[in-house]
Amino acid sequence: MSCCAAGAATNLAAERAGQRLPSSEELWLASRDLGGGLRQTELSVPNAHCGACIATIEGALRAKPEVERARVNLSSRRVSIVWKEEVGGRRTNPCDFLHAIAERGYQTHLFSFGGEESDDLLKQLILAVAVSGFAATNIMLLSVSVWSGADAATRDLFHWISALIAGPALIYAGRFFYKSAWNAIRHGRTNMDVPIALAVSLSYGMSLHETIGHGEHAWFDASVTLLFFLLIGRTLDHMMRGRARTAISGLARLSPRGATVVHPDGSREYRPVDEIKPGERLIVAAGERIPVDGRVLHGTSDLDRSVVNGESSPAVVATGDTVQAGTLNLTGPLTLETTAAARDSFIAEIIGLMEAAEGGRARYRRIADRAARYYSPAVHLLALLTFVGWMLVEGDVRHAMLVAVAVLIITCPCALGLAVPVVQVVAAGRLFQGGVMVKDGSAMERLAEIDTVLLDKTGTLTIGRPRLVNGHEISPGRLAMAAGIAVHSRHPMAIAIQNSAGAASPIAGDIREIPGAGIEVKTKEGIYRLGSRDFAVGGPGPDGGQSETILSLDFCELACFRFEDRPRPASRESIEALGRLGIATGILSGDREPVVAALASSLGIANWHAELSPREKVEACAVAAEAGHKALVVGDGINDAPVLRAAHVSMAPATAADVGRQAADLVFMHQPLSAVPFAIETSRHAGRLIRQNFVLAIGYNVIAVPIAILGYATPLVAAVAMSTSSLVVVFNALRLKHTLADGKPGTPTTLMHPGAVTS
Repeated sequence: MSCCAAGAATNLAAERAGQRLPSSEELWLASRDLGGGLRQTELSVPNAHCGACIATIEGALRAKPEVERARVNLSSRRVSIVWKEEVGGRRTNPCDFLHAIAERGYQTHLFSFGGEESDDLLKQLILAVAVSGFAATNIMLLSVSVWSGADAATRDLFHWISALIAGPALIYAGRFFYKSAWNAIRHGRTNMDVPIALAVSLSYGMSLHETIGHGEHAWFDASVTLLFFLLIGRTLDHMMRGRARTAISGLARLSPRGATVVHPDGSREYRPVDEIKPGERLIVAAGERIPVDGRVLHGTSDLDRSVVNGESSPAVVATGDTVQAGTLNLTGPLTLETTAAARDSFIAEIIGLMEAAEGGRARYRRIADRAARYYSPAVHLLALLTFVGWMLVEGDVRHAMLVAVAVLIITCPCALGLAVPVVQVVAAGRLFQGGVMVKDGSAMERLAEIDTVLLDKTGTLTIGRPRLVNGHEISPGRLAMAAGIAVHSRHPMAIAIQNSAGAASPIAGDIREIPGAGIEVKTKEGIYRLGSRDFAVGGPGPDGGQSETILSLDFCELACFRFEDRPRPASRESIEALGRLGIATGILSGDREPVVAALASSLGIANWHAELSPREKVEACAVAAEAGHKALVVGDGINDAPVLRAAHVSMAPATAADVGRQAADLVFMHQPLSAVPFAIETSRHAGRLIRQNFVLAIGYNVIAVPIAILGYATPLVAAVAMSTSSLVVVFNALRLKHTLADGKPGTPTTLMHPGAVTS
């Protein structure tokens, strides 16, 4: 088939699927220039769902000479393609990549970070589980009556009723497997759904044949029960994968949709952020977020830079300072000159770091690829050899087919599929009782492997709210005076002064708040100032381990207010508990060095790093990984989102920023930091149970498969054996509920039950 014909066929298939493929020019404009003649394009592949899909899509793209590399991310259903602008003197047509994917049976379109998907698939899966469960229960009840010795007429009636229940249930609930299997077969490949579809269909077909011929046995219950267990596994997998998408879309929402551009003639135009180019001038009013990276041309303001450094205290920006996309302008209008396009901005960089970290968990991906590559062909070959063998031995087509179907059913990987998720569900319930929420399906498995904990400072080791610590050293009159000035500001330190002084009457006078400096009040006595030392007394002060605010009258210091962010409850005890578990601890913070050093000293943490950017935090995590350490990162800020993704496993407090919570694998609800060692201990117990379940599941296959091949298992017995193996791993997982009930010797009760600690 010619290139044009292939493209036309692909476009026709896309139109039938209700999608419009973007043009070559659209793809060029949407791609990112990486330099060196390379570009990067992000595409969405919404119907990719397993390791075989990854191998198929990546294989199709890598076969193209223009493609430098391709990587599929299952969590976001996204494929990232790095490609050459020219090959052999010919300009690359990026539409070829879409055609290559579509020819393998996958829908595709341009990926959008801000795009929100309605999770209709999850609703459909849950409904399918309910339908198949209802059908399996009713058919099993009818089967019990048949097993109990019903006469021939009653048996036939029950078999026909079972057939009428099972038929629609298999069509409706099994459509996920049938569609996937048919899509794979018609494109000349196989996947894990092909043997499943075969087993269910053959079991139902032979049961119907037996029913029509007034046979004694039928296996409708085997077909529907098998489907029920498989759908449970598919639903759990879909729920866990869907968690990762929300963090990235939430981060993308931090960037405004547009901004006001000032033209050289002074006219203004509101323009979408994607159309803003480097070198243009923007006006950003107080209360708006910075749309793209830039440099301040005019204006002074306080900037909430928690997206950059995670710290609660605003930073002062003035003419010449650089600002980053996503930061919040608090107090004054700013005129900016843009230094980067939206796709190259700070927010886009953080999103890229999150995506790269998520796609880099290669160990689990290799396991999924290997399982998908070998499982389906092995099962097909085993069932075929069984059929051929029995035909040679007996020559009875019916019996050979029954044995082959039994092999297909008994080799269903339900026990292996449930070995991990069922322990995760039980352990998640145990963690929930202790105030820890599990957001990622593999988090506990990874948490059990960690040997290092890296903690953020503000909002993680501390509670994230500055507190006045020397109020008792300041006279009540001056404290009341400072509070009377502070009521005119919403700065965190001003609020802390108000809270310390209680009710305070505002001071009368000419009041003015200077962005990034403090508050000035002109009275009959003189000019009062409350703010930074340089603003209040006209000179710098010592760089101590605490933040400070100065109250002055005509540049003469009246009082110095010192603040600290209180450590989170049970912080030191939790660090000590981690040490008893054999886990090293460290601090990764964006705060100033003296502040971090003081906190690290008070908690007994020797390994700490201060003044780190988001990328430097990711690099520090990568250094730990290169040294052979598996790190748990605990952080709360938007700036922590990339390192939370890059870590072996991550955790955030419930007070964290939305994106920080979404990026983390686990979230702890109570204030005490004791949730960290509690979660680790629980996960280690869960890890032992997971390994036991794997042994049980593999042992089942080692014993059951030869029995099925030798003809000692009917399809019904095979389905019962498969279900029994699943129940065994479930009951083994339920032991976790009582494993930690009484705590562990040598571990404080408050650490085993973090919810018992109060602030």
